[in-house]
Amino acid sequence: MENKVCALTFDDGPNTVTTPLVIDKLEKYGVVASFFLVGNNIDEESARVSRRAFGLGCEINNHSRTHSAMTELSAEEIKQEIAYTSEKIMEIIGEGPKFFRPPYIAVNDTMVENIDLPFIAGFGAEDWEDSVSAAERAKRILEQVCDGCVILLHDIVGNDKTVEALDTIIPALKNEGYEFVTVSGLFERAGIVPAKGIVYSYTGQKNMYA
Repeated sequence: MENKVCALTFDDGPNTVTTPLVIDKLEKYGVVASFFLVGNNIDEESARVSRRAFGLGCEINNHSRTHSAMTELSAEEIKQEIAYTSEKIMEIIGEGPKFFRPPYIAVNDTMVENIDLPFIAGFGAEDWEDSVSAAERAKRILEQVCDGCVILLHDIVGNDKTVEALDTIIPALKNEGYEFVTVSGLFERAGIVPAKGIVYSYTGQKNMYA
């Protein structure tokens, strides 16, 4: 019988401060993750960090160019947000992103109509809030995880509590029989082609974003 699977994901990088620490943890435990990049954070140095993650088997995906509230943008502005970051990712790793995570997980019809990538959400821990301790972040994630789910965390600069929480989250899930795969790997293992208009937090999701 196949193991249960989950996908660790990290938003709002890349950077040269916290993203490398996250990658260190992935290497330590021999697992992969998916990184959702903000295009304006990509420069020569941070690109090398993303390339390192990709070389370890991680997936590099799109989180818009500016992390704006895209529900307030025009169709053309939305297309520009996606195209910029997708092109940057292509330059870094030689292939385009496979998924998109909407900033603030805010979605409307205009976005669905103008973004060709499948939309990903996930189960999070409000780990952008410094007041949430590493232990509480780990607890919240472990309480929500299910087979085929996406774990939503952030590798923003200085987010050391999430880096620390990984030392609890990863071993605990391994002990529960979970295998860590990329977001692509989740859908491949489930034999599911992501549908347009669904913002996925787990592969079996049927409900639309609204």
